[in-house]
Amino acid sequence: MRILCTNDDGIHATGLAVLEKIARGFSDDVWVIAPEQEQSGASRALTLTAPIRVRQAGPKRFAVSGTPTDCVLLGIDHLIEGARPDLVLSGVNRGQNIAEDVTFSGTIAGAMQGMQFGIPAIALSQARGFRGEEATIPWQTAETYGPGVVRKLIEHGWPKDVLMNVNFPDVEPDDVKAVEMTFQGRRDQHVIYADKRTDPRGGNYFWLGFRGNRSNPPDGSDIRAIYDGRISVTPLHIDLTHQESIHDLKGVLGGAPPKA
Repeated sequence: MRILCTNDDGIHATGLAVLEKIARGFSDDVWVIAPEQEQSGASRALTLTAPIRVRQAGPKRFAVSGTPTDCVLLGIDHLIEGARPDLVLSGVNRGQNIAEDVTFSGTIAGAMQGMQFGIPAIALSQARGFRGEEATIPWQTAETYGPGVVRKLIEHGWPKDVLMNVNFPDVEPDDVKAVEMTFQGRRDQHVIYADKRTDPRGGNYFWLGFRGNRSNPPDGSDIRAIYDGRISVTPLHIDLTHQESIHDLKGVLGGAPPKA
């Protein structure tokens, strides 16, 4: 099996080292193509207004000056010699990618680009912050359970237009309760905020942050699974169409186009 590993936390991230360990449990043919700098929140951004630089950081290992999407695109089209990868793994992200997070996550985007190439893709994230910001991130939880979850998914397979989103809870390995297939949840309050600050010269700037407020998610959602100490596995796809609205609005906008 030929495996492409990427992430959005950068080529030197701890989570990427964990991902490599997981990948090398399946194959010796592992390619690592990751951003030179952190690209968290980049979503599916492409670098269109600047050149993309590539630095070889070792055998089958490259650092890219662009986004996770750039990394996968360049990896498959130019950097990986010979056959395309059989699997794309993205992560292990420093922090959960659940609920609305999936729409701006660079980790999800890396896997999504692999899916767009027709390659099975899995995004993996290690939740953090649920035991307090000072708590050590339990990377060993992803390292312990990642191989088994990935193996089960590979053995069973999934549709070509779907990527698998795996989140490990913010608990030690012995405290993980179960693995659960989940749906993408929705938070019932805003967690992102802009903190206004002033620099030493009197100029204002803003720093985006996340509030630690918890929602009250329903059972079966990715949020509830992570809250309750379970590994969440969510099948995601790129179709954002709201089918009910199509049927509801056909009577209003169907037929001849309206004039002002």
